Amino acid sequence: MSTVSHLEKLNGAQRKAVTHGEPVAPKGYRAGPLLVVAGAGTGKTEVLAHRIAHLAIHSVDPGRILVLTSTRRAAAELRRRAHDIVKKALNEPLGGVSQTVSQRLNWAGTFHSIGNRLLRHYGRHLKLDPQFTVLDRLDAAELLDVIRMELDLAAKERFPRKETCLQIYSCRVNTQKTLQATLAQHFAWCAPWEEDLTRLFRTYVERKQRCNLLDYDDLLLYWHVMMSEPRLAQHVGANFDHVLVDDYQDSNRLQVQIVHALKPDGAGVVVAGDEAQAAAAFRAAPAENVPGFQSRFNPPAQTVTLAQNYRSTQQVLDCGNALLADAPRAQRKHLLSLRGQGVRPSLVTAGDAQAQAEYVYSEIHKRREASVPLKRQAVLLRAASHGDALEAELSRRKIPYVKYGGLRFLEAGHVKDLLALLRWTDNPRNTVAAFRVLQLLPGMGPANARKAIEHFEAQGHSFQSLQSFEVAQALGVQWRKLIELLRALADPQRSWAGQVNLAREWYRPHFERIYEHFHARISDLDQLELLSGQSPSRERFLTELTLEPPQARADDDHLTISTVHAAKGMEWDAVYVLDVADGSFPSEFAMSRPELMEDERRLLYMAMARAQNELVLLTQARGCRLLTDKVRKCFDTKAFQGAGLSEGALEGAAQSGLDITARLKEMW
Repeated sequence: MSTVSHLEKLNGAQRKAVTHGEPVAPKGYRAGPLLVVAGAGTGKTEVLAHRIAHLAIHSVDPGRILVLTSTRRAAAELRRRAHDIVKKALNEPLGGVSQTVSQRLNWAGTFHSIGNRLLRHYGRHLKLDPQFTVLDRLDAAELLDVIRMELDLAAKERFPRKETCLQIYSCRVNTQKTLQATLAQHFAWCAPWEEDLTRLFRTYVERKQRCNLLDYDDLLLYWHVMMSEPRLAQHVGANFDHVLVDDYQDSNRLQVQIVHALKPDGAGVVVAGDEAQAAAAFRAAPAENVPGFQSRFNPPAQTVTLAQNYRSTQQVLDCGNALLADAPRAQRKHLLSLRGQGVRPSLVTAGDAQAQAEYVYSEIHKRREASVPLKRQAVLLRAASHGDALEAELSRRKIPYVKYGGLRFLEAGHVKDLLALLRWTDNPRNTVAAFRVLQLLPGMGPANARKAIEHFEAQGHSFQSLQSFEVAQALGVQWRKLIELLRALADPQRSWAGQVNLAREWYRPHFERIYEHFHARISDLDQLELLSGQSPSRERFLTELTLEPPQARADDDHLTISTVHAAKGMEWDAVYVLDVADGSFPSEFAMSRPELMEDERRLLYMAMARAQNELVLLTQARGCRLLTDKVRKCFDTKAFQGAGLSEGALEGAAQSGLDITARLKEMW
């Protein structure tokens, strides 16, 4: 079966990437390693989707295509596009190859989600219980904190906090460097604690193994260890004829080595990326990933470069081109737009965060009146906290928005409470979840919760055995209800459908007792129950929530506020980038280290590349060393002082009836 109609809309470079290799009779497709250097907006997703479709059209089983992406959303989009391309190319009304793509392309997902599936399948070969629980970052930090206190490290003056400890651990795992080197390069102020941190991390690993827990980084670490055993690596790799990797520039050393171990000769491997958009240096992704791919194989991988931009106007691209002109040669790009010159971007100097907020609101409102809906506009931030003043302004002006990055839906206490119930029943050895659940009971403090867990462990992790643990008489009824719930949820014969509702019924009186204004929180639990119906099992539901949590809901037409990292792969008509000033963007930490300044340059480039038609950078009087004279010439520059205090805020104070004279008299 063969057709070329699916190639007609592609340009020459795209077509070369999609058709790389050759068909093999009677069915199949043979190809060596290929690097697709894809500048921003040059159709990278379109190329990968067409590549999947091209393979399917040439009789490659979609079930033997492994697609590794940076987000679940990207994987779903590739699956959808590949289905549509095949359906159109073969003129299929129903069923056929396109339906096979939808049904059989089931190995498309993030590195972590694919690692999770493989580890559950091959767990026995690794002496790993396949019923492990994946800890989210908050729970991992909490477990580290418990161990810090057990080892009396928390009492030491200036010992790193739990969040910093987790960052150190994660960096050491993903870079595969020694702890000493990790501290010296990234956490120099923590170097005196190397011996104590070694004890902490060793105990952390032992505790996770005892409780059958894996954290976010373990999913890659264990997969990497599995691929270091030649027979296992060969067996895993034999499941796939083709391996496609999106956003290869953001792969860390573990991920790069996993891909290489899957296909040591590079057969069927296609990676797409752009070193100028490497946005995951904080996750230990080396900037040399893309240029280093070719030399990994003998003969070297072929390269196709995509340089025609379909997303942005030329004046937006010129700003990015100028920014990268100051970068090392490997990162330099000169993209050409197919959409014309467009509007000249703006560089606005604002006095402070409030002035930036006022200016951005006025521009958002102006564009909305000019028929650019809120959902086609976005505000991008170097750090989530940089948007605080803007969020306050938008809330006061009643502008609906949704925020990506920063506080997530699953970090809310009441959501974590309900999930802890499900996680404990899914993995009885999960003491992190057990500790949280037990303390939901009135009068059950940390000390009693630990004693109950010790009793539970001594009795072989049987929920029935909790009946023999002595609790205060006042707690008797609540204790029995909890045991009944745990036994019901843990029953292997019970269907997954309805389990969240059952847990909610038990949780309701505790929820209303623990949280003020609980009525405002109920919608979160409603959303959790709704999401549970989209998963076939409790394990899949809990794992997918942990690996890629849902974002907060918003009105149909809403503004997007996002960190730059969370905006990867997105695009909007109008983009505003806040606080492009020394100390903010670039961050203060990066300013003294040239290699980190290059990370900041790539991050700013990625932010600018999200804009299709209009781009606005907000800076401050102190300036930004990334915005050289060469870059500034690409912008219309202007200053905006702002009102300092908005008129609406002053009107609100006047209407409140505040009598400061009377208030001062009351003090005396």
